[in-house]
Amino acid sequence: MNAFIFPGQGAQFVGMGHELYSKNKEAKLLFDKANEVLGFEITKEMFEGTAEGLKQTKLTQTAVFLHSVILAKTLPSFSPDMVAGHSLGELSALVANNTLGFEDGRKLVAIRAQAMQRACEINPSTMAAIIGLEDKIIEDVCQNIDETVVAANYNCPGQLVISGTNAGIDKACKILTEKGARRALKLPVGGAFHSPLMEPAREELAEAIEASKFNTPSCPIYQNVSTTPETDIKRIKNNLIAQLTAPVKWTQSVENMIISGATKFTELGPGKALQGMLVKINKDVERFGIS
Repeated sequence: MNAFIFPGQGAQFVGMGHELYSKNKEAKLLFDKANEVLGFEITKEMFEGTAEGLKQTKLTQTAVFLHSVILAKTLPSFSPDMVAGHSLGELSALVANNTLGFEDGRKLVAIRAQAMQRACEINPSTMAAIIGLEDKIIEDVCQNIDETVVAANYNCPGQLVISGTNAGIDKACKILTEKGARRALKLPVGGAFHSPLMEPAREELAEAIEASKFNTPSCPIYQNVSTTPETDIKRIKNNLIAQLTAPVKWTQSVENMIISGATKFTELGPGKALQGMLVKINKDVERFGIS
């Protein structure tokens, strides 16, 4: 069975989508239409901008979404048996399985990004990837720091991303390095995603989701919050809202997709981060990246 997976924020890089834009007429039309609707040339930011500029949440999320979804729409054959997305990628996945239309998905991404950007400005914060420690050790350290710091992304065995205030992340990285972490690496993101610091954004996104049109999915989506196959629209909405302040359970989602019969995973979007995670979750599945 074919599983299509979509990356989230952090996968961006300057030049993303340029080859697709240059070589595929349909993709060029979709990118140009996005520029027109957005009222500015996001393609210029994607193709010629700076890494620092592209790091801005309000740009990053729309750029990654557009790249992923336009790529999916221009594939010669696109018929997944199941889909999933890492954080922001969950919205790309919901367009891929026809739960959301392209424009409805784009609007939700823009609202999500703007809301999260405002939350970041209220509470300066960040995230860090902790490599080479057991989840329980990382969770315990986070709980004992006198700042907001939480486990945010369960990416794969041996890799857990933490999220919190700038001071809290600095403290956690120092302690976790002392406890034996191979790496404690701050990520190129603008805030503490999937943490309580995103509560203002969650409230704003909830209103937008409830006002959007959701359709019956063409195949199940394995969501970050529940990790199980979802086709019920109400549950999909609730999980999407909860995702902003809840951890991304990516390892568990992939494991459940494999239990359900997934043997081939195709990553659609910038970079190959999800393929690397897949190797550590299950080395026997087929992996493909299309960027």
